[in-house]
Amino acid sequence: MATPSSSDQSTAPLLRSPSSSTLGPPSSNTSISDATSDPKVRRKARVLRAIAFVVSIVGALCAGSVTVFSLYGHLFQSRLHYTQFQINGISSAMSLSMYIPVPVIGYMCDRVGPGPLALLSSILLGGGYGLAAGMYHRGLKEVGIGGNGGKATFAPMIFAFVAIGVGTSCMYLGAITTCAKNFGKGKYRGLMLVAPIAAFGLGGMVLSQVGSRILYEIQPDGATDVNLFHFFLFLSIILSSLGVIGAFGLRIVDEEDLIDGAVEELERSGLLEGSEIFRRRAERDYGAIDAISEDAGLMDPARDDEDEGDNARLKKTWLLNAETRRFLTDHTMWWFAVGFWLIIGPGEAFINNLGTVIGTLYSPSVKSNETSVATHVSILATVSTVARLIAASLSDLLSPTPHSQHVQTGFPSSIPMLRQKLSVSRIVLFIAAAILTSVGTLVLASGAVQDHAERFWIVSGSIGAGYGAVFSLTPIIVTMIWGVENFGTNFGILALTPAVGSTMWGLIYSAVYQAGARNSPSLVEGSEDDVFCYGQKCYASVFWAMTVCIWIGSVMVLWAWKGRDGWSKRGIVI
Repeated sequence: MATPSSSDQSTAPLLRSPSSSTLGPPSSNTSISDATSDPKVRRKARVLRAIAFVVSIVGALCAGSVTVFSLYGHLFQSRLHYTQFQINGISSAMSLSMYIPVPVIGYMCDRVGPGPLALLSSILLGGGYGLAAGMYHRGLKEVGIGGNGGKATFAPMIFAFVAIGVGTSCMYLGAITTCAKNFGKGKYRGLMLVAPIAAFGLGGMVLSQVGSRILYEIQPDGATDVNLFHFFLFLSIILSSLGVIGAFGLRIVDEEDLIDGAVEELERSGLLEGSEIFRRRAERDYGAIDAISEDAGLMDPARDDEDEGDNARLKKTWLLNAETRRFLTDHTMWWFAVGFWLIIGPGEAFINNLGTVIGTLYSPSVKSNETSVATHVSILATVSTVARLIAASLSDLLSPTPHSQHVQTGFPSSIPMLRQKLSVSRIVLFIAAAILTSVGTLVLASGAVQDHAERFWIVSGSIGAGYGAVFSLTPIIVTMIWGVENFGTNFGILALTPAVGSTMWGLIYSAVYQAGARNSPSLVEGSEDDVFCYGQKCYASVFWAMTVCIWIGSVMVLWAWKGRDGWSKRGIVI
């Protein structure tokens, strides 16, 4: 398709609203509040963005409570006598409910804003953790009188963690969408986008320490472990409160200008074929004016405001729907999505099963204090957080960046001025992070840490770093290629893939673990029904398969970049 002529580019965009800024050249994305000479308007916009940013960070930090499942997952096994399949059923239900609704949640976030989602997360997280606390307490009572704690509590516990998963998704996606849209124009937009993502990872470290050092209980043998009943109550109170705060604090500043900028970019690229809808509507409006008398209240300000509001809503809906279609019909997105699924699934499964993996390192006849689950949850969360921030910083400092925050069309209007110094594509950073993840799975599969728990930091550190960097770079890549105005929907579609990967690998690991448990030394003499597994046979084959899976995913992402009609061939700056 031919690009529009210079005369066409000088024409005012068809879909630009009367309230949009006309300061600066057509390619300018400056909003009214940033460009206006009124210091009060600029100050208000900065304050609103700052408040939204702080609320996003704190909300994402506490939403990271889902990442500490491995801190207490083993307690379902040791205290309530759940099987490994039941534990993975709970973690898989949480993962599925956290990821599968994300496209719908992202769609809602793009169209109604993050505030209502924060309020919904308050109800779901508060209620979910409250119900989990009650069921855990009930299960302990049943075990205490010789019953099976899993019989009556398993189904309600599944329901509780489904609510927790959906609530976490609402809070997390609302936070990163707010930052993506409010800070999509700066030099360090990648770092600003990743800030709540990093806070989400850091939440795992902070909350694991709260659970193991503050909300703990002492066992009869003198060991300490998290008091899960009190921990669940703590999370219920803090997350329900933050959701209410987010309902008022999370907002997109100057969203109408963001939509206008995207429409202008598409119009200059020659892709705005749907603008005929608005041209016909405008012609009908002008024809109606001639047919109505002056006494009909044409100069009524309320009617003018209503018409302008209707036009803005119609324009926003049309643009977001058009960008969703464009995203779904882009074949490179599917290569990227499948590659992301193959890479991120093993990391998700490892995090959810960290506690039981550590439990396989020594036989029950050996008492070892070489490591603890809480230690490696903290290591994984800390390294993951640092990796997210480093990956985002390298993306901002080393990778080429387009001028526009909107979808890249590959036309000259979207081509940026590339940096003259060293330039490293974000895809290179992404693949490097994936390979780092495979290092951890490879070391674990090889048996190098069996009977040597002091080496387990290599596994948790490399998987944590690679997983964190991949999850950090993915939303940045989405915003760079497909823009920020439809970010919630676009990223939500991609976020479906970790749920499938986590569930698939969780079930595979459970099957191998349970098979190994039948051939492991029993924890209790005379027990014929042991649910614990010890030794390399409990996990090695699974992590060999994970390693190969990650390598295949890396090749698929590389194909989306350099393959036939890939991003590089289309002139997409990434």
